[in-house]
Amino acid sequence: MFTLAHISDIHLGPLPKLTFRELASKRILGFVNWRLNRRKHLFSDTLEKVVDDMESKAPDHIAITGDLVNLATGIEIRAAADWLEEIGDPLKVSVVPGNHDAYVPGAHDKAMAAWYPFVRGDGDKENWDEDRKIFPYMRVRGPVAMIGCSTSIATPPFSATGYFGRRQARATAELLRKAGEQGLFRVVMIHHPPIRGAAATHKRMIGIRRFAAAIGTGGAELVLHGHTHLNTVYWLNTHRGRDHTPVVCIASTSQGPGGKKPRAGYNLFHIDGGPGTWNVTCERFGLNEKGTGVELEDVRVFYNNGKPLGFSNPVEQSEEE
Repeated sequence: MFTLAHISDIHLGPLPKLTFRELASKRILGFVNWRLNRRKHLFSDTLEKVVDDMESKAPDHIAITGDLVNLATGIEIRAAADWLEEIGDPLKVSVVPGNHDAYVPGAHDKAMAAWYPFVRGDGDKENWDEDRKIFPYMRVRGPVAMIGCSTSIATPPFSATGYFGRRQARATAELLRKAGEQGLFRVVMIHHPPIRGAAATHKRMIGIRRFAAAIGTGGAELVLHGHTHLNTVYWLNTHRGRDHTPVVCIASTSQGPGGKKPRAGYNLFHIDGGPGTWNVTCERFGLNEKGTGVELEDVRVFYNNGKPLGFSNPVEQSEEE
């Protein structure tokens, strides 16, 4: 049995003091949004409660699907690197970036340099190389292949779209194919939901069709994403058959009680079996209504003896978007 934990949209706070130069950019909008909205519901103590409960379950690996920071300032990026070190050894924690991690031009590369041990694929160089395309990457842990993809790009004001391009699609399909030949359970990590209609137009992923083609060509057993701050399950339709691959999101790990979005939580996937006989159960844990602790909220079986137990889109959402 291999246990994989999934958290997302950390949004480490509070915001640091910003210089006038930093505010003379898209960051001014994020700063105002934080002051008026996010800081009322995103709490560091919530994050600590959820992470402590997750770590008490002793997962074999932790997947983090983006938005570790808010405005991608240098101070935030360095603080996130320190936080990742506290979460666990880089060999046991895999990260992909989100749109907030590339909030302004240049931020993405700074974040990847600081977090490189957590985004480095097996066999990649030990030191960060800004000229090398590090996504997608693959890490093999026990019977599981973690495939990390990036949709993280700097966007104009009032936009939070992501981009999945042709080069990454081809490389992702190839990694998935190789992992399949090795008989591994393939988990794809990505920040934006690769499902049409799962996010508002100004927050959508550009390249959804390319992503589906990559999954259909290479094959995958599970897709994890963030971005929407919702507890959702979709099933990706590819040429391999309808309802083939579960696509799972989790609420923001810092979301406290009382907001419009679901309270913070994490997913715990229990994986065993082998090619054609995979068994996968997902337990979702979430912050209770009072915000004093974490409790089991839902249990779902995704695969039973290799058979995907899905249903057609659209699926339930714990809160309206």
